[in-house]
Amino acid sequence: MQVSQSLSQQDHVSADDVERYEVIDGVRVEREPMGAFETVLASWLCSLLNNFAMGKKLGLAVSEVLFVLNAQRNLRRRPDVAFVSYARWPTPVMARESAWNVVPDLAVEVVSPSNLAEEIDRKMTDYFHAGVRLVWVFYPDSGRVYVYRSPTQVSILERTDTLDGGEVLPGLQLPMAQLYAAVARPE
Repeated sequence: MQVSQSLSQQDHVSADDVERYEVIDGVRVEREPMGAFETVLASWLCSLLNNFAMGKKLGLAVSEVLFVLNAQRNLRRRPDVAFVSYARWPTPVMARESAWNVVPDLAVEVVSPSNLAEEIDRKMTDYFHAGVRLVWVFYPDSGRVYVYRSPTQVSILERTDTLDGGEVLPGLQLPMAQLYAAVARPE
């Protein structure tokens, strides 16, 4: 993780930079891009969430979008996947800005080899302090998902378990095996 210059809330970035940074307390922090495996897993999860949510008109799942979590603190985070219920949308149509000024209901991190445990923990804390209701942290090597309902209330799912959308995505039952099928060639 590299720290760059301090940014004001009005600063804009070029399209080349959009995918690779977050802003923490006004300081731009460069992010390592996700690996191919993690990107495919996140993309497939985003697709599965949208297939479920769009039919029920619950909201929208997005991948690698920068969110303004706290404008006063100038905190902008980019979860690997996020879900925003339509009830949280500040406007009927998304604004065309570098960061979406809304706090997602669900934030998902897919842990890459370059991620540090403390970095994931800081992100999770920021998500919950901002008002995120649910955080999923995927550990692809073990196949586990840590489901956080608060910073201290966590359950751990194995690759053979089913991920439940809880109050954020009521009725969602996603078998972990179905999610991990995207990164394996069918036999």
